[in-house]
Amino acid sequence: EDRVEQSPQTLRIQEGVSISLNCSYTVSNFRALQWYRRDPGKGPELLFLLYSVGDEKQEERLRATLLKKGSSLHFEAPKPEDSATYLCAVETQCPQAPADCTQTLKLGL
Repeated sequence: EDRVEQSPQTLRIQEGVSISLNCSYTVSNFRALQWYRRDPGKGPELLFLLYSVGDEKQEERLRATLLKKGSSLHFEAPKPEDSATYLCAVETQCPQAPADCTQTLKLGL
């Protein structure tokens, strides 16, 4: 069974103290891993899209890395404005792409 889990569930940031969120997954036919940020009252905003093990992307204080069965989202010296809900999602694809098969996205909640 495909599974995506995120830890820790809740994390309090301290200004200037680096922290990481982790996302682990067990899926067949992995296609991509996505990290989102969701602010209160708004929809999710895509931060990073990672396709291959070893992929690493950085934007300002945030860095995402894709590992074999998971990913980390690292906050370098976070600031109060980094407070939000962060979600990871794993996209899978059909092995043979039959007509009745669709891509699915599983959230790690």
